[in-house]
Amino acid sequence: QLRRRFIMKTLVFLLVAVAVGDAKVFTRCEWARTLKRYGMDGFHGVSLADWVCLSKWESDYNTDAINQYNWDGSKDYGIFQINSRYWCSNGGVSSANGCGITCNELLGDNVAVAIRCAKRVVQDPNGIRAWVAWRSHCEGRDLSSYVAGCGV
Repeated sequence: QLRRRFIMKTLVFLLVAVAVGDAKVFTRCEWARTLKRYGMDGFHGVSLADWVCLSKWESDYNTDAINQYNWDGSKDYGIFQINSRYWCSNGGVSSANGCGITCNELLGDNVAVAIRCAKRVVQDPNGIRAWVAWRSHCEGRDLSSYVAGCGV
């Protein structure tokens, strides 16, 4: 009985590990350097520190973050917490799919799709203000600490 329980727990753990195997949680500096490599510093007038601050407060640098509690039934996906109502398709409340992708493409350790979509979002008339976390935690603040010591 005890052996069977141990085997079942081990199998469940392995299945969960495989299911989330491509998730990545960046360190602050690792994320800053990645964003810099993808041309985000100054993109559409948004500083690298703004992007790092936004990502910190939206997902804590977690590529697999999903917020399922929006008032309108939409969800937010990935490291930038990009919304399914406007920017990606999840088979639910999507109405626009402005990035032309499925929401699941915003998850995982290949951040190229998420960065491309974030670039699209910031070009919208709302710009960086489309992100509530940026307005609440980053706007009008000294953000130098978000890139300090990162060599960017």
